[in-house]
Amino acid sequence: MNKKDAENKKCNLCPRRCNVDRSRETGFCGAAETVKAAAAMLHFGEEPPISGKNGSGAVFFTGCNMRCVFCQNYKISHLGYGKEISVDRLSEIFLELQEKGAENINLVTATHYVKQIIKALETVKYRLIIPVVFNCGGYESVETVKMLDGLADIYLPDVKYCSEELAVRYSKAVGYFDAAYSAVEEMVRQTGRYVMENGLMKKGVIIRHLVLPGCYKDSILLFNKLKNLSGRVLISVMRQYYPCAKIAGFPELNRKLTTFEYNKVLNECERLGFDGFAQEKESACGEMTPDFDLTGILP
Repeated sequence: MNKKDAENKKCNLCPRRCNVDRSRETGFCGAAETVKAAAAMLHFGEEPPISGKNGSGAVFFTGCNMRCVFCQNYKISHLGYGKEISVDRLSEIFLELQEKGAENINLVTATHYVKQIIKALETVKYRLIIPVVFNCGGYESVETVKMLDGLADIYLPDVKYCSEELAVRYSKAVGYFDAAYSAVEEMVRQTGRYVMENGLMKKGVIIRHLVLPGCYKDSILLFNKLKNLSGRVLISVMRQYYPCAKIAGFPELNRKLTTFEYNKVLNECERLGFDGFAQEKESACGEMTPDFDLTGILP
């Protein structure tokens, strides 16, 4: 292998820039070269214009470039549960979900498999009559988002932190907000203002944000920094946090969000002119986390 080929094999898809050859070792996300996924199903836990009546055709990929300590999908993001599949099989899964009536193809935590996903989509995109949703943790590089131009119709970035301190403490994500903001700007550039048809999203960006216990002031700062996007994007202020996974070393996270904290964030979003979605108090439970049992993955 010549020097140029060796450099091309080094993974720098996200801002962590691990620079590893994934055929020999894994970086922070834990992903090797071959796609690994834990489930492909009709999922009803997304925002209403994404889930629709029939459910979002969600493919849950194994591994994650965020690996937050409070992750509710800990089984796949941290523990690496899933099954290796070929790019051809991934293409088949997209078509199978469409045949089942999915409202869209929802690529959940897919950043580390962008190159393989692009190959799969290029094979079947002309046969897809439903939108493709790129569902990510916000810690993206603009270069990688540009690779999806013309393939992703909807972006669902979960913009987690404004504070560098919180980003490093809970996700070891240096420079998180600046990276996320630049990535979201590129997503909006590609899709333009969101487009709805018959209650379903066909194009655009929904910025998600999970309000964490004790962190509502950071959430308020975050939305103030995003306020110039008001009117062009929808927001989803999530209340579904519940203590799980690796929070033993983070006692401040060992409780649910209070109504006071959540309403403070909602009120600020309303003041800033954002349109979007809120969650009920009852969402803070494990029922919104899918069963990762390889459903829809195997032929």
